[in-house]
Amino acid sequence: MPAIAPIHVQPCQLPQALATLPRGARAEVQGLRHDADNAALLARLAALGFVPGESVRMLAHGPIGREPLLVRVGHTRFALRRCEAEQVMVLRCADQVP
Repeated sequence: MPAIAPIHVQPCQLPQALATLPRGARAEVQGLRHDADNAALLARLAALGFVPGESVRMLAHGPIGREPLLVRVGHTRFALRRCEAEQVMVLRCADQVP
C-alpha cells in the first residue's frame, strides 16, 4: 500500500479590523466597512491606498489609549486613529496567524 502524505490545512481566517492587529503583524486589505455615515472617511482611506489586495503592516501603537496607530500600507507610513483603522478589514498573512 502506498504511503499517504499528510495534508496540511490552513486554519480558516476571518477578516478582522486593522485596529486589532498586534504590533509587527502583516496583513492584506480585504476592503472597507461600508456605512453611509462615514462615506468621506472611506473615500480618504481608499485614496491613501487602503484598497483590496494591498499589503499592510502594523508598526506601532501609541502610548495613551494605544493611539495613534502607525501603519505601513505599500511603502508609505500613516498614523491612523483607532476609529479610522476599525474601518479597514484585513486578513493576516498565513505566517502571521497564531
